[in-house]
Amino acid sequence: MKLYCLSGHPTLPCNVLKFKSTTIMLDCGLDTTSVLSFLPLPLIHSPRLSKLPGWVSKDGTINLEKRELLDLSTIDVILISNYHCMMALPYITEHTGFTGTVYATEPTLQIGRLLMEELVNFMERVPKAQSATCWKNKEIQRMLPGPLKDAVDVWTWKRCYSMQEVNSALSKVQLVGYSQKVELFGAVQVSPLSSGYSLGSSNWIIQSHHEKVSYVSGSSLLTTHPQPMDQSSLKNSDVLILTGLTQMPTANPDGMLGEFCSNLAMTIRAGGNVLVPCYSSGVIYDLLECLYQFIESANLGTTPFYFISPIANSSLEFSQIFAELCHNKQTKVYLPEPPFPHAELIQTNKLKHYPSIHGDFSSEFRQPCVVFTGHPSLRFGDVVHFMELWGKSNLNTIIFTEPDFSYLDALAPYQPLAMKCVYCPIDTRLNFHQVSKLLKEVQPLHVVCPEQYTQPPVTQSHRSDLMLELQPPPMPYRRCSVLNLPFRRRYERVYILPELANSLVPSEIKPGVSVATLSAVLHSKDNKHTLQSVPKPPPMPPSKKRKRVIEEPPVALAPKPMLSGAVALEAFLATLQKHGITEVKVEETADGHILHLQAEDTLIQLEEDGTHIVCDSEPLRTTLRDLVLRFLQKL
Repeated sequence: MKLYCLSGHPTLPCNVLKFKSTTIMLDCGLDTTSVLSFLPLPLIHSPRLSKLPGWVSKDGTINLEKRELLDLSTIDVILISNYHCMMALPYITEHTGFTGTVYATEPTLQIGRLLMEELVNFMERVPKAQSATCWKNKEIQRMLPGPLKDAVDVWTWKRCYSMQEVNSALSKVQLVGYSQKVELFGAVQVSPLSSGYSLGSSNWIIQSHHEKVSYVSGSSLLTTHPQPMDQSSLKNSDVLILTGLTQMPTANPDGMLGEFCSNLAMTIRAGGNVLVPCYSSGVIYDLLECLYQFIESANLGTTPFYFISPIANSSLEFSQIFAELCHNKQTKVYLPEPPFPHAELIQTNKLKHYPSIHGDFSSEFRQPCVVFTGHPSLRFGDVVHFMELWGKSNLNTIIFTEPDFSYLDALAPYQPLAMKCVYCPIDTRLNFHQVSKLLKEVQPLHVVCPEQYTQPPVTQSHRSDLMLELQPPPMPYRRCSVLNLPFRRRYERVYILPELANSLVPSEIKPGVSVATLSAVLHSKDNKHTLQSVPKPPPMPPSKKRKRVIEEPPVALAPKPMLSGAVALEAFLATLQKHGITEVKVEETADGHILHLQAEDTLIQLEEDGTHIVCDSEPLRTTLRDLVLRFLQKL
């Protein structure tokens, strides 16, 4: 069993597991941090941005993880754990010769489709007249200003995919429900479990008849909007592959929510605007629910909240549709009221959503207000316009809630900046304390994790609590490494046909244990093994010509009986003495005993799994053989 690690980003994993003749890709996360090396893409011409020094990007580029480790066309299935971990799917399914199947839950598929659609929309509505790739040559890259000069593997950066590629990729997805078992080629079964992180997010169980592998990615034990994590099904795993822990182990999500609300209220009361660069699904549901409870107590009832995204309407609607998969929302699904409170905010006109800053928004926009929009990198999307619009006033505040990007790097092209910046990263995934407790409960034999989890962060090297300390130690992996997982398959399940089973004659070799011999044909198809009766030879066809010699069909020889038991030394010596063999020298060996019959010049080796008689006299050898057989049982 081997694990190929294609991603160096623990929260955007991409691993490939080779298990029992199947090749399974576990997630295909897309690392978009490479966009921080480029200038923002404004919706309208920005004189300030166009005059910035540095390398001018000619196309919107995104970082695709390295692929040379193995041939991706050999992948049989891709298992998706959540919608953030499927953003590279079109690169895998459309450009590698992939012919397999992708498995995901319905919320993961639908919200993943929206996020891909939004990404394509952000890129395509700011088209570039030219496309440049020569700068990716190492010789030219060395001459570029930083950070491009120091960027690693720029040749792997790809242009953003198109909607045609997105639709083609998602057509290969097969929907599965929690705890549904899916058979893969008769070799293994895969099953998704609720992970508690986002709508439809899953951990995966991959098991055969005798082995079990658990894949834990992007899980949460907090009581937020998704369905709670299923922990009990992870027990008795031979190997547990762990990834997708929190990026902010020292930041308490509840504390960050409180800080978010207090900074938002402080800015609005001072007459300023609040900009929240965020993804269009996920934490935004919890932010809106928190604000719903906070608005009245903070006297913010008249402040408008705007959610601007090409998929804003669809995202809010899907969250209501999939409410039965949410924690504490199932009961509301069947009541005449919306499960999520943001529906009430929309009905009362406190929350308004728009596809972009053009059209209705420009005529209905009023300040001071709160705007939720993308992209969190501040490099594309409607957020670029608001940074230009509000960045020069110290009354305004930008609040970062997504932990995927360094907020200092995100803000770099907009400096000098007068608006206040607040960093409130909200990451509900498991922290090191929670995952240590979880592993003690489920007790896997072996744990495999990114090497970043086996050592403290570089900036906090003294914090041993910010790493995994397990016994035995976890097996670490890094990007482009191949691990041989530490257990070998020992057993395989074989089925026996009823008529063959009916012909068996068991013999009891010790109390409670019976053994039977059989001759059969092993038939293997789709990794299912069956013992069938040996077919009888077909009858000889009648010949027209007369033959002098009649050919007899071959006679099937009865198999020799198998022997079971052990030859007891003292009893065997007594038997030899009764038959006149008295001069016996006994020598003890590592495997048993050697008996030297001195008068007969014969050696008998008594071992646990066999008896050897070395003798020149055939009558004596036959006699000794019969004496040995008295102590053994024939099967």
